[in-house]
Amino acid sequence: MQKKVLSEQALYYGNVKMPEHWEIDRNDLAHHILHSNLTNKKLQFSKTLSKLNTYLIDFNNLENKIALVNKNAFGNIYNPNEISSPLLNIDPIDLKNSPDFTMLYGVKVKDCFVRIYYENNRHKGNSWDIELTDNKFIMFPSINMYVIFNNQKENLNFIQTITYEHI
Repeated sequence: MQKKVLSEQALYYGNVKMPEHWEIDRNDLAHHILHSNLTNKKLQFSKTLSKLNTYLIDFNNLENKIALVNKNAFGNIYNPNEISSPLLNIDPIDLKNSPDFTMLYGVKVKDCFVRIYYENNRHKGNSWDIELTDNKFIMFPSINMYVIFNNQKENLNFIQTITYEHI
């Protein structure tokens, strides 16, 4: 008997481990996210975001043999006890131009988790919960819907999202 895997969905996650003196300035990144949300403008270039993005692209290329290029980047702020609406970073009508992967990065988060929905052949509606903490990333296929749960009662949670195309 032989076996051939036709399809696989993988989720990648871990802490961002930058070299010494190249650490991610999460305060700077939170400032850019706040400014973008207050002005209702696209997230502007920052050295901090560029360092994070370069790390994630290089890490996935070296460790997971996945070559990625940027599609989009935006930050979100979640109020205490806020639960996001179901999020999906693809356009079902235009899959060709939709991103392949979604990456969430915990800029300033506390008591937060992400629920990722997936299908397993005919078994629909499966979900997996994963905690999102400061300096942690979660990357998964953009075809998966997800919801962010901010369970803490005191502070805002800042989450950076970057979408990628697999090349």
